[in-house]
Amino acid sequence: MKNNFIIIVLISIFLSSCVGTSSTGVFGTGVTIAMDPRTLGTQIDDSIMDKTLDAKLISLNKNYLLNVRTKIIDGRIFITGKVDSLEEKLKITKIAWETKGARSVKNDLKIKDQFNFKQSAKDVLITSQLRTALIFNKNTKAVNYNIDTYKRKIYIYGIAETKDEREEVIKEAKEILDVEDVIASILLVDDLRVIKD
Repeated sequence: MKNNFIIIVLISIFLSSCVGTSSTGVFGTGVTIAMDPRTLGTQIDDSIMDKTLDAKLISLNKNYLLNVRTKIIDGRIFITGKVDSLEEKLKITKIAWETKGARSVKNDLKIKDQFNFKQSAKDVLITSQLRTALIFNKNTKAVNYNIDTYKRKIYIYGIAETKDEREEVIKEAKEILDVEDVIASILLVDDLRVIKD
């Protein structure tokens, strides 16, 4: 009886810490070291790039701290969030490309429109449902994925061990009710081999 209680408490804590709009690992990269197939050196490089880019964006506009999210995997930069104008989106893309070590930039920033509480709540629910589905799916490692939802479109960034795992993650996302589209930027472990100049 006591063991069952402890197990239930641990599962509750684990689930509550995993459900949300995104996850942040030890180095702020969205994945934990233990499960991250990247080398420690690559994780540290990505973390330094991420902190550098965040600092540049915040110095440009303090609102970006809350409205713009960046994720860097093996030098590839992914940007999500909301900005007021197309000019801001282009400026952020330029800053990202100028970050030392950038190999590519995918800018999924949206231009702000009127805040819709109902839509935002639905987006949070979709993100939570996918996060939970990945946790309970034995064929996926949920900690290796960062999930954002905006206007019923799910953006997934992360690292898959195999093509089958990548397909499984996308399949889980497409099965969630009310999802309009799934935009996946999931790298395979083999894609992470950095060729040094």
